[in-house]
Amino acid sequence: MTMARRNFIRVLGGGVVVAAAGAVVVPRLDAMPAAAIAGWSGPSPAEHDPRRRAIAWAILAPNPHNMQSWLVDLSRPDEITLHVDRERLLPQTDPLGRQIVVGQGTFLELLVMALSAEGYRAEVALFPDGAFAADHIDGRPVARVRLVKDATTKGDPLFGQIPHRRSTKTAYEARPLSAEHIAALAATHRAGCELLLGIATDSAAVDALRAIAIKGSEIEMNTPRTHKESIDRLRIGAAAIAAHRDGISLTGPMIWGLRHTGLMTPQKAMTPGTVAWSGGRDYVMTGYASATAFGWISTAGNTRAMQVAAGRAYVRLNLKATELGVAMHPHSQTLQEFPEMAEAYRAIHKATGVPEGHTVQMFFRLGYAAAPGPTPRRPVDSIVMA
Repeated sequence: MTMARRNFIRVLGGGVVVAAAGAVVVPRLDAMPAAAIAGWSGPSPAEHDPRRRAIAWAILAPNPHNMQSWLVDLSRPDEITLHVDRERLLPQTDPLGRQIVVGQGTFLELLVMALSAEGYRAEVALFPDGAFAADHIDGRPVARVRLVKDATTKGDPLFGQIPHRRSTKTAYEARPLSAEHIAALAATHRAGCELLLGIATDSAAVDALRAIAIKGSEIEMNTPRTHKESIDRLRIGAAAIAAHRDGISLTGPMIWGLRHTGLMTPQKAMTPGTVAWSGGRDYVMTGYASATAFGWISTAGNTRAMQVAAGRAYVRLNLKATELGVAMHPHSQTLQEFPEMAEAYRAIHKATGVPEGHTVQMFFRLGYAAAPGPTPRRPVDSIVMA
């Protein structure tokens, strides 16, 4: 993410940044640490356990706040048991754990795809010890996956898109989403599940959805405890990113300048009116202002199994979009279940026109933009249970 604020920072030719306090920033300062994004190259050639190789791909899945809330148990031969890492929840913005469970689904889908590429059929038992309560995540597994070597297993055609998949948060081009691409996304979704996919491109519908999305972002930013949850997960600068390899990364020469002039700190990012707070808001709103299409995935109810299914469907859509050259960016705010968001939550369900009783599990921008760089990922060992 790059933030700029008039009268504080200017960008000169050649990419050098000069901040108000006089600090000169050279282009490679605060570059993304290579170790933090090494995982996007896939598993090491020296890794021979097909389970760990598959996990190395699955950890590249999109997930809430990039907290990578996954734990896997490999203690039983030819099995992978997936758990939620309960140290990596989002209790303020995701008090019911719904988004975290959706993120388990994205991991599970990539895991199954990666196993098929290794010649294994994945037999998935979802919530083998029973599903979580609607308002609580406990220590029971999300899924138990048994590996069965099967010569007839065919690799998934979307598998090759995994290292190229991104959540594109920048401004999008003004051109509308093509009818051909809409049809291809819809066909991919229908082939994968029974969940409902909606895509809005009509300008009036897009404007209405944009207004609700902006309102949701403002509610989250102006509710101190929910905004703090995001700020606590900011990794500002290369050193912090390298140390954590998760969360929301702020890096690059301009961030270096803001840090070294004291304009970018977690405390400043929490304080309305500061460069850090206003820059963050401007960055989000610029993205929404550029949206020419929105999409959403809904389920007929809101069971834990449906949440997992929504995650699996979303990441498949993201991979297909990657293949097509379509950018995607999930917007989670209006789907959050904390009390202050209730009105916006109802509004997004009404504006998307989902059937009565359906739950919108994912809401996202669609369009065209240059692909950003990869986001940090922790090593496989960090999610394997001892």
